[in-house]
Amino acid sequence: MALKRRGKAGIWWYSFKFSGRRIHESSKSTSRTVAREAEKARRRQLEESFNQLTRRTLPPPFGKAAADWYESVKPHLAERTKAIYGDALRLHLNPALGSLLLCDMDAARIASYQARRKAEKASARTLNKELQVLRMILKRHKLWGNLQGDVKFERESDEVGKALTAEEESALLAACDSNPLLRAVVTLALNTTMRDHEIKRLGWRQVDLFERLLTVGKSKTDAGTGRVIPLNADATRALAGWVEHFPERKPAHHVFPACENARIDTENPDYSKIDPLRPIKSWRTAWRNARKAAGLNIRFHDLRHTAITKLAETQASDQTIMSIAGHVSKKMLEHYSHIRMAAKRAAVDAISTRQPEPACEETRDQGDSAALARPM
Repeated sequence: MALKRRGKAGIWWYSFKFSGRRIHESSKSTSRTVAREAEKARRRQLEESFNQLTRRTLPPPFGKAAADWYESVKPHLAERTKAIYGDALRLHLNPALGSLLLCDMDAARIASYQARRKAEKASARTLNKELQVLRMILKRHKLWGNLQGDVKFERESDEVGKALTAEEESALLAACDSNPLLRAVVTLALNTTMRDHEIKRLGWRQVDLFERLLTVGKSKTDAGTGRVIPLNADATRALAGWVEHFPERKPAHHVFPACENARIDTENPDYSKIDPLRPIKSWRTAWRNARKAAGLNIRFHDLRHTAITKLAETQASDQTIMSIAGHVSKKMLEHYSHIRMAAKRAAVDAISTRQPEPACEETRDQGDSAALARPM
């Protein structure tokens, strides 16, 4: 054992080897005696944890355990789920917890992680996804049971999404006018019900502008994969305008190709930096700028909500909507469809035996005068 005093505060640090690994940690005390006891307690903790494992190895760091877990589950995950779990580990969990020994994971550390992510404005749903990944990794090493009663998941909003009004949709499209890429992407989402990853992976072989048809590739669900969507005038015009940027396109090329630093969102992109055999990774910055310019606080997925809502308002059958959107049940259709107030008012007015009267000040004033004139 080695003890060393460090820093202006005179905190004692201990250092020792355990199972071939150097353990170097602070005792968080200015007392040498306390530091010595802390070192003994830490060594005892590691020995107990060591003896509880079926494989006689030092409990791995979280980063190593996370990598092993991810490799084992990847073959069994859908593409979308694989991407969500991978981003949660790469962008958030590993940077914050990667060097921590798995046996040192406790409820206080997890609560601290939650607080830090909430301070970064992570949504409750996003944070819960990250906690689910953390839970699965700990369960694999039989370490979740002692924590589950003390770890609290975030309360998620009951609001499933938003359908844009006609005015909001117009404002958003106007904000996209200066960006040909985003204009095409947003128009496609608003008129086809396609999810963002379905648009990103779209290939030219899936698009038939003559027959005005589009075939969706790999989707989130089996019902969504391979569905054929008729292209309306707006979607056809958007794709016909976008195709002019790629006179050398081939069927194997992506409609929205990888384009790092190629400025594909401008009228004169650098085609030498475009890789048509790989799909675009993101349009996040352009999307945020357009939202801000339009004064809207929405998600890209709300464009799908909007498209499904507009289909529902046309009185299309549930089967037709589910065929276009890729849903598998009426319950999921209800989850996405938000019939807007204007459509509700038109529906109830249609069954009225009298024409609706304007609710203007003059009408109300006349009504009040007539009421006062009636004998009591």
